[in-house]
Amino acid sequence: MFTYDSNAVNPRACTGTWQRHARSAPAKAGRFGLFHQLETNSGTTGRPRLRKQLLVVIGVLLCVCAWRTPAEESARAQMKGLDEQVQEVKSDVLSIASELNQLEEKLIYPSDSHLAVFVSLRQGDTLRLDAVHVAIDGKLATDYIYSFKELTALSRGGVQRIYSGNIATGAHEIEVSMSGKLANGKDYTETAHFPFKKEVKPKLIGVMLAGPDAPQPGIHLEDR
Repeated sequence: MFTYDSNAVNPRACTGTWQRHARSAPAKAGRFGLFHQLETNSGTTGRPRLRKQLLVVIGVLLCVCAWRTPAEESARAQMKGLDEQVQEVKSDVLSIASELNQLEEKLIYPSDSHLAVFVSLRQGDTLRLDAVHVAIDGKLATDYIYSFKELTALSRGGVQRIYSGNIATGAHEIEVSMSGKLANGKDYTETAHFPFKKEVKPKLIGVMLAGPDAPQPGIHLEDR
């Protein structure tokens, strides 16, 4: 004979309770998994948004830096105008200085007594000119020593006014001496005398210099 105990555990009830716990556990775990997935998705989608915002901020800053106010544009235009005015003033000053030099020469060297001597090197000559000595009527007019830049200018066809002074009308004599070095390194000197006549108008004398290896060596005088 069996007796019923109310405190006894019902196997079916235990089984149902266990099943309910078993079913509820995955659901709870699913909710936490879904929350974790939402956090992950929000993190991945937030980064592109942050990049876009940074790009927008940088673009705005660049626009602000590149944008010029009307005051700045006006200041730049004024500076450009001032630069142009300064260049015009410089050009005017140089022109005035040239005119003053010409006027000074006319006052110091009147046309009836003006004498000018010019020196040039024959093209293609290998002579390295060091110095030129000029004397008029036995009196020293100039003794000029050349720098490297001056010699380069002469070798490229430049003409130098080596002397400018006053002399009385009539017959005179000019003495020209040159010294330098040849292509082989040897020293070279030469002296020449030339008679000339001074008239009432200005007298211009050109002196052509050349070494012994040139087609027309020596010192040659050319009236201008």
